[in-house]
Amino acid sequence: MTVVYEDNHIIIVNKTASEIVQGDKTGDTPLSETVKQYLKEKYQKPGNVFVGVTHRLDRPVSGLVLFAKTSKALSRLNEMFKRGEVQKTYWAVVKNRPPQEEGTLSHWLLRNEKQNKSYAYDKEKPGSKHALLDYRLIAASDNYYLLEVNLKTGRHHQIRCQLSKMGCPIKGDLKYGFARSNTDGSICLHARRIAFVHPVSKENITVEAPLPPSFKMFG
Repeated sequence: MTVVYEDNHIIIVNKTASEIVQGDKTGDTPLSETVKQYLKEKYQKPGNVFVGVTHRLDRPVSGLVLFAKTSKALSRLNEMFKRGEVQKTYWAVVKNRPPQEEGTLSHWLLRNEKQNKSYAYDKEKPGSKHALLDYRLIAASDNYYLLEVNLKTGRHHQIRCQLSKMGCPIKGDLKYGFARSNTDGSICLHARRIAFVHPVSKENITVEAPLPPSFKMFG
């Protein structure tokens, strides 16, 4: 991880594709703990350091993760995420050209816990959740297309699932229909930009993350 923004209340880091945001059954050290350790060492703090998780990124996804450094910032950020006041922009590399250069995808997503996978449907199913995103084509190389995606809802594997349903699985994403994995185990989905009003100072904050090596065709 690399720290891209920090003040008294929040810290934003650029996560690599292999890092997990919160602890899971693998027992691997989560990003939240790495951030705690970083703050502990930087400020030479004895005892516990507060780091609040406000949102998550799937393990094979890289890019910006926002953490709260105070409980006041955490409760306010949690409300802002619920109300859709934090704008997250993703970049995705796909093999197939989308049917339209830009558009809105609206599906009903049903999560299969056992497979850790979501399925997209055009009509509502029992237990499904509505998923909405905007996308636009922003670049093309000889073999791939680069899409910019703005999430309107935050569902399990939403971008991966919806782009696959459109016929544009993300490069390296075997789970959602791409033919080959990336050598580093990543998928070419990157949380590129985050924009919001600071929960305490009320300033407008916009942060952008540099692209990982797997995006070199568009670097």
